[in-house]
Amino acid sequence: MISLSAFLWISSLLFAIGIAGMIINRHNLVVLLMCIELLLLSVNTNFVAFSHYLNNIDGKIFVFFILAVAAAETAVGLAILMVLYRQRGTIEIDKMDVLNG
Repeated sequence: MISLSAFLWISSLLFAIGIAGMIINRHNLVVLLMCIELLLLSVNTNFVAFSHYLNNIDGKIFVFFILAVAAAETAVGLAILMVLYRQRGTIEIDKMDVLNG
């Protein structure tokens, strides 16, 4: 059986990769959305691990809600990216500093 500390190490590694990706790559919005998904995945890993080791179902229920919110966030984020790409021809953050209304 895998210990709780192993799950916490994996979760902290995923969280660190997500934060590092957000800090290092600030040029591409798709990569930023993927980093946010990594952060949510690390939180879900913590919820499932603690839920399993405490014999409580509440953490697993929270995971379903987080997955639903993450799916909606991804769908809305990608739709916004498609509109921005059609209007400006790029999805680089550095070139989106002008608000045109």
